Amino acid sequence: MSFDVSRKEAQQPAPPSTGHNGNAVAVLPSMSTVTANRLRLNPNTEHKPENYEGLQLEFSPLLFSSLERYLPPPMLSLPRDSKLHYMRDIILRYSPDGERIRVQRHREYRQKIISHYQPLHRELYTMHASNFFAPSFLKAINENKEEGFRSIMAEPTLGVFTFEMFQPRFCELLLSEVENFEKWVHETKFRIMRPNTMNKFGAVLDDFGLETMLGKLMEDFIRPISKVFFSDVGGSTLDSHHGFVVEYGIGRDVELGFHVDDSEVTLNVCLGKQFSGGDLFFRGVRCDKHVNTETQSDEILDYSHVPGRAVLHRGRHRHGARATTSGQRFNLLLWCRSYLHPWRMVQHDTQITVAHISLICIEISERFLNLVWRVPT
Repeated sequence: MSFDVSRKEAQQPAPPSTGHNGNAVAVLPSMSTVTANRLRLNPNTEHKPENYEGLQLEFSPLLFSSLERYLPPPMLSLPRDSKLHYMRDIILRYSPDGERIRVQRHREYRQKIISHYQPLHRELYTMHASNFFAPSFLKAINENKEEGFRSIMAEPTLGVFTFEMFQPRFCELLLSEVENFEKWVHETKFRIMRPNTMNKFGAVLDDFGLETMLGKLMEDFIRPISKVFFSDVGGSTLDSHHGFVVEYGIGRDVELGFHVDDSEVTLNVCLGKQFSGGDLFFRGVRCDKHVNTETQSDEILDYSHVPGRAVLHRGRHRHGARATTSGQRFNLLLWCRSYLHPWRMVQHDTQITVAHISLICIEISERFLNLVWRVPT
């Protein structure tokens, strides 16, 4: 299928403006300079992109960092503001109005929470690797070699990796922070969004200030592993995430049905507490068309949770959670996504969304060419 987007009239470059710090924002290069350079079809993996964290952006800072690798070579040496202006203009140009409104409303929702909620453990909101991670995990990350990763991992079935990841103290602090947030929600009667359509209990960590820390977790600790084991589904270009904690037990969600995740790579770590049951079960990787096909014997895995121990797998790996029969179980989930990988484009080929904007940008050769976006059939 294809979508034809008509050429939009070229707009004159905006005059220089003044940033909040009083410094002038760099002027974009002339249109003739910009359009004379083609966007790269493949990312420049040698280029170290700018850090866009801390800026007031409509979209994930990691999306801009990833998209920067596709900019024409002459643009890579320009000031960050110039690159940001150029990329933001392209994204907004091809982003549906409804999607922009949704993103804006979600940003306002988060800002309202962050401006009123008082964190209990502020040390969680900044990455402190030596305090968060098990020494064996840190050693493997620092070595950054496949043999080092495999030395701390088990692979009980193809594509499902388990390993010790978090120190007990980190699990305790994160649990305490989530419980404090839920107490605040109850006391203020603030209506929050739950993690996904399948879980009625739990909290989205990104929504109350942990987005930056989780972004570092994905970028610096999950992406190096995913580059080795999940490169076929965008593991080396992970650029966005959805981080949340789910709760299981009596009076909470009890089990989770057979499903696949909206992610390229999923990190699942048990945080505690005391519980029985709740095993994960895996049944092999499938595409959308064959997600309900029979399971082969070598694809069957039942996994018992251990606090602090991680499970890493493809989002398309079919799985579910058996009933938690006693106590309470809390798990940290990090859905890691690659909006710049064709896999996501193919899996979501029914409409143009922000998830495809970067892919669209890569497809076009000049800024104001007629755009034809094609999805393989």
